[in-house]
Amino acid sequence: MSPLGPLRSSAPPALPLAPLSPQARVVLRRRYLAKSPRGLVTETAPQLFWRIASDIALAERRYPRPTRLPLAARRFYESMARLEFLPNSPTLMNAGRPLQQLAACFVLPVEDSLSSILDAVKQQALIHQSGGGTGFSFSRLRPKNDLVASTSGVASGPISFMRIFNLTTDVIKQGGARRGANMGILRVDHPDILDFIALKQDPTEMTNFNLSVGITADFMRALERRRRYDLVNPRTGKPAGRLSAPLVFDRLVDAAWTTGEPGVIFLDAIQAANPTPALGEIEATNPCGEQPLLPYESCTLGSIDVAKFVLPTRTQRTIDYQRLAATVELAVRFLDNVIDRNRYPLPQIETATLRTRKIGLGIMGFADLLINLGIPYDSDAAIETATALMEFLQARAHDASRRLGAQRGLFPAYRGSRLRQQHDPRRNATVTTIAPTGTISILAGCSPGIEPLYGVHVVRRAMEGLQLTMLHPAFARLIRQRGLDLDRLRSDLAATPSIQQLTRIPADIRRLFVTAHDVSPAHHVRMQAAFQRYSDSGVSKTINLPSSATKADVADAFLLAYRLGCKGLTVFRTGSREHQVLSCSPSQPC
Repeated sequence: MSPLGPLRSSAPPALPLAPLSPQARVVLRRRYLAKSPRGLVTETAPQLFWRIASDIALAERRYPRPTRLPLAARRFYESMARLEFLPNSPTLMNAGRPLQQLAACFVLPVEDSLSSILDAVKQQALIHQSGGGTGFSFSRLRPKNDLVASTSGVASGPISFMRIFNLTTDVIKQGGARRGANMGILRVDHPDILDFIALKQDPTEMTNFNLSVGITADFMRALERRRRYDLVNPRTGKPAGRLSAPLVFDRLVDAAWTTGEPGVIFLDAIQAANPTPALGEIEATNPCGEQPLLPYESCTLGSIDVAKFVLPTRTQRTIDYQRLAATVELAVRFLDNVIDRNRYPLPQIETATLRTRKIGLGIMGFADLLINLGIPYDSDAAIETATALMEFLQARAHDASRRLGAQRGLFPAYRGSRLRQQHDPRRNATVTTIAPTGTISILAGCSPGIEPLYGVHVVRRAMEGLQLTMLHPAFARLIRQRGLDLDRLRSDLAATPSIQQLTRIPADIRRLFVTAHDVSPAHHVRMQAAFQRYSDSGVSKTINLPSSATKADVADAFLLAYRLGCKGLTVFRTGSREHQVLSCSPSQPC
């Protein structure tokens, strides 16, 4: 047998599959399992994981035999079948199938010419068709009413062109499985910034985009001093007016409080962490904001369910760091293999991706981990756990990338990179990222990313028209152990995401099952900053706020995120949109 395992066999190993929740089975059928041309499911969950594992293991054959991972396909399969590690959705959907497009995140350049804009629209469509999401900076486009020399006319501005990208997304179905997603970014010093900030106050605008304002250090200094700052025409590079920094910040806060958008990204923090500044400046991120990328770069992501790495001892529960280290090593190798197995939608993307070989390994199930450890999310102990966990994961992931670098070679852009200056020879320019893990956390049966529980009873709107109702299994188990009637509690749980006022529930359970609205905005940001400290790329986290949150709460969150070194921030106040992904009942946002 090949040291990679029986790669061409369609039958998965006779190994147990971790139990799948009813919600996970629905998501598998709707999104991930292979289907016949008539739409009939032709694949089981074990076959799905084996399809992926055996395909990704084929990359081992590219490298000298002594460096290959023995039984690679079986090891990849075991990790996924135990639901301990899962790659991003395009890998789950496309690995081992004709499309073979495996990356989730892409950034496309948009230069200040009609041909560049229309090229980007075409490229966006191809990426969305293959299952990826796209990010754009529109900051290079000349402002509205600016000169167009070739026609002696005036420019319509970036927002008019953004609507073309939005419309294109409407008509492209991603791989037959999901709608496209985009990130649109405009620098705070662009002359059209106030129009951009106000854009999504109309709920019919830019429905396929997340928007973020690119905040600069110059703007933050002007804000601190309550002064005006220069707007810059990107066509000429010259000042094109001045605005009051406090006025712009107030408009931004008001818009985010009202609708949850735009968010912010901190361009100087992102550029300071750019591992390859010689290749260019990073101006944009993927749709969820956690993956800053150079133009045409892509990144493949994967996440470890850390809740499955709890080791019971005689006196307490602790994190099983030894087993976690082995999973980190395997996951880094898996993601590096994905780069080799990927079929890129554009030659420019293949060139840029292979030049830096960026991967993004992160975690999910963090709230569940804290519950298993008996630690409330809104405690200092939770911040300490986050810091220790992410520091460990990043250190082990970097070690794994260094070993791959020694075996397979360093990423080609290493020579002019910051890593070379730091004498850190790695296979991958970036290794760690905290992604939102929306649907893969449903498959794993865990809490998403590093978020707190939204509620112990949650209605999640996933994919197109699908509603999934979930009751946290650990909460249900503890309630039953205390002899309480869970059915009598359901109506109360569906009325509010917080259980802190439900005195029928024992106080120790209420304290442990802290939900997003019980967490102060400052603690949300502190948690994000703890993970950011040990993440090569960014951190996807939403600062979920109750409907009673004030604009001052939003402003304070943005300012604290900047001070603590976050690369961006998104806030969402319950009820600020007609449709929201998470709620505690089907009939009303809460």
